[in-house]
Amino acid sequence: MSFLWEKSRTWRWIVTKTRDSKPFFVAFATVCGVVPGVVGFCVMQLTNSRSPELEAKLRQNARPDSLMMGKVNKERLGEFLGELQRKEDTNDRYVAALRGETLTRNPYVRMQPVPEQSAAEVSKEQE
Repeated sequence: MSFLWEKSRTWRWIVTKTRDSKPFFVAFATVCGVVPGVVGFCVMQLTNSRSPELEAKLRQNARPDSLMMGKVNKERLGEFLGELQRKEDTNDRYVAALRGETLTRNPYVRMQPVPEQSAAEVSKEQE
């Protein structure tokens, strides 16, 4: 800041005016806060990609694995939210995840280990 104070005549004028005049201080502070906010808002509106046409195009060109992951995530989220609505204890979900296990939908068998997949099954799923 000393560089500005020592070298810039404009900066010294602004500092003197804000120190001596409360209305000028309020106006300067408003300009420093509002102008960047308005510019940022305009940039966000111009670069907004939430148009239905663009979303439809992106979904149409999506890779199959992306679509499958979206479906799986939606199912998992639905299951988790259902458990929360029913006020079930979900701590065992985290314990199972730490052990590398996954929960089943069978309410009597809450946890089971992740099954090992053979190379043939993995290549079959990728096709």
